[in-house]
Amino acid sequence: MTPDLLHHGGRLAEAARLYGGDPAQWLDLSTGLNPAPWSPPEDLRIDWHALPDPEALAALERTAARHFGAEPRHVCAVPGSETALRLLAGILDLPGRALAPAYRTHAEAFARSRPITFAAPAEGAEAVVLANPNNPDGLLREPAAVLDWHDAIAAQGGWLIADEAFADCHPQASAARHVADDRRLIVLRSFGKFFGLAGLRLGFVIAPRHVLDRLRALTGSWPLHTAALELGSAAYADAAWIERTRAELPGRAAALDAVLERHGLSPQGACPLFRYLSGVDAGALFERLAKARILTRPFAERPDTLRLGVPADPAALDRLDRALGDG
Repeated sequence: MTPDLLHHGGRLAEAARLYGGDPAQWLDLSTGLNPAPWSPPEDLRIDWHALPDPEALAALERTAARHFGAEPRHVCAVPGSETALRLLAGILDLPGRALAPAYRTHAEAFARSRPITFAAPAEGAEAVVLANPNNPDGLLREPAAVLDWHDAIAAQGGWLIADEAFADCHPQASAARHVADDRRLIVLRSFGKFFGLAGLRLGFVIAPRHVLDRLRALTGSWPLHTAALELGSAAYADAAWIERTRAELPGRAAALDAVLERHGLSPQGACPLFRYLSGVDAGALFERLAKARILTRPFAERPDTLRLGVPADPAALDRLDRALGDG
């Protein structure tokens, strides 16, 4: 296992180089992306010749705002929520605190960053980053608890940044509707996880307008390419697909739970896009699955944990089942 496989999911080329096979032969369970992604309508046309239209950008933000339950004036589309977090770190210019375990980027985005536990008191003016649902353990916190923590952080002159990359599966838990110009609350949303199109690199910042003004100044006149504008608008407007997907994902996650439990593993997490295993020999389990050309997500700083995305269909689940049984 190389450092690359411990840093991010989706490194199929690296996995194939180490363990054999063509990347196309691998089952990628390392990312937590929706395994049944949204498909654009056949009549959708992308005009690659034209510059991205500012009106199309505004339309995307309005459509996404309805999906988030947020005010459109507080929503800004960005080329990926990871990029947005790094820009926000410069805008806020505060020491950073990030929950652990959590995204590696949450700590990397801030030049001065230290870990913090949920609901712990802020130590002066700090930018605190929280993922809800959390990654990698899938822990979901109620919005009332998140807002209470925000109030305590804001009282010290700090900001709470809620990374809701997986919140499309849990709309009732989102803090997006609570963002206001007089609150020190910022919410990040990701398009790629729920809709399964991570390569589009589309995300959103929901924040007070004075923060968005500075963010827009940094991202410039054309923050997104035309395909992101058109595909994002169409996907967020597809209410039938969204409703159906929210209903189907828990069933896929339950099927994965059954397979893992049959092999003596105890899956954790509320998010139906991935499951977290703790108290395991993650290195040995990763290697066993990699030899069967199944890629999972290990963590350098937590060698007793492993995260698995949810397989797309019964055939993929059976492949995982057989690989686990071969040990």
